[in-house]
Amino acid sequence: MTNEKILDKAREIKEWLTQVRREFHQYPELGTEEYMTAQKIASYLEDLKIEYLTGVAGTGVVGIIRGQGGGKTVALRADMDALPIEDAKNTPYKSKVKGKMHACGHDAHMTVVLGAARVLKGLENELSGNVKLFFQPAEETIGGAKRMIEEGVMENPLVDVVLGLHVNPEIPTGSISLKYGKVNAASDIFTINIYGQSGHGAYPHSATDAITAAAQVISALQTIVSRNVDPRDCAVISPGTIKGGSISNIIADKVEITGIVRTLSPVTRKEILRRLEDLVKQVAAGLGARGEVIWEEGYPSLINTDEFVDLIRRNAEDLLGKEKVHILTEASLGVEDFAYFLEKTPGAFFGLGCACKEKGITHSLHNKHFDIDEDCLSIGVALQVKNVLSILKQLFLE
Repeated sequence: MTNEKILDKAREIKEWLTQVRREFHQYPELGTEEYMTAQKIASYLEDLKIEYLTGVAGTGVVGIIRGQGGGKTVALRADMDALPIEDAKNTPYKSKVKGKMHACGHDAHMTVVLGAARVLKGLENELSGNVKLFFQPAEETIGGAKRMIEEGVMENPLVDVVLGLHVNPEIPTGSISLKYGKVNAASDIFTINIYGQSGHGAYPHSATDAITAAAQVISALQTIVSRNVDPRDCAVISPGTIKGGSISNIIADKVEITGIVRTLSPVTRKEILRRLEDLVKQVAAGLGARGEVIWEEGYPSLINTDEFVDLIRRNAEDLLGKEKVHILTEASLGVEDFAYFLEKTPGAFFGLGCACKEKGITHSLHNKHFDIDEDCLSIGVALQVKNVLSILKQLFLE
C-alpha cells in the first residue's frame, strides 16, 4: 500500500478518532479501575468485528486481527489508565470525573491503536501475519504490562515484534521522536532500617545512636554513583524520607530511610543494588548498629531494538518527511512499563508529537492543563499501520 493511501485511510477516520478520544478523555479511570474504559474498547472492537478477550490482568483487553495463513505476529500496545489530577482545561471535552484526568495521553494511545485496528481490519485479506492489540491497565501504578505477560498475552499466537508509542508534548504535531538503545530507566524502591539501642541523651556511651548511623549511611550512599558506576553510564540514588526517634532527649533505637534508585543499564542496576546493601550493613556495623535493606523491584529499563527503530525512522521519513523525525541522544530517567514487553521480544517505543502553539496546546505531561492537538491521532494511526505492514512483510520474507 502506498504512503498516500495509508495517509488517506487515516485521514478518512479523523472525525471518528476525535470522537473516540474525547469519550475516553471525559471519563477517565485510574489504574486497575478501568472497567468502563474496557467496556468501551470491547464495544469498539465488537463494532469492527475484531476478535477480543476482556478481563486480562483485571481490566485489560486483547484484540487480534488474523491475517492469511497464520504467519508472524506484531503487537500494538496502548495503556488505559488516567491520573489523580483535577482537569483544569476549559474545553467541551474536559474530564467529567472529579479528581481524575487523562493527563498523560493514554486516551490518545488507546484511540491510535483502535484507529490502526480499524484500518488494518479492512486489510486483513492482505495481511501476511497477525496483529495483536494490547489495551493495558495500570501503567502509572503497578505495571500492568508485567501482569498481562504473566497471563500469556505474548503467546497463542507468539508475538514476534511489539510496538508502542507515547504522545510527546515537547515536539509539534506532525513529527515523532525516536531513540536507539536505552530509552527509559529502571526504578527500584528501597527501605533502609538502621537498628541501634535506645538510651538517655545524657549518657550516649550506654546507647547505640541509630540517627548518627543513619546520617553516615545517607552520606555514604552518594559514593556509590560517584565511585562504583562507570561515569559514562547514568544512575541516581535518591533518599526520599527519613523517620526516627520519639523525643529530643532519648537516643533513637531505629531509623527508617526510604528512597529510589534509577538506572539505565541492567548491569549497573544489579551492581548498585548489591553495593547499596553491602554499604548499609557495613557502615551501620562500623558504628555498632545493624543495617537492613528491603527492596521493592520496579520497572526495568526500556531498551529499544535498533532494527525496529530504523524501520520506524524510515517509515516516518517516508510519511512525514526527514525533517519531522527527531532522533534523541539522551535517555530519560523516567520509567515506562512497556519495558516488560521489550524484555520478552524485539520491538520499539517512540514519541508522537502532539503540541501546537497556535492552538495553545503546550502543557507538559501530568499537568492539570495537559491536552493534545487531535490532529496527531491520524498521524499516529498512519504510522502504526505502515509499521505493521512493513514488519509483517519483512518477517514473511525472512
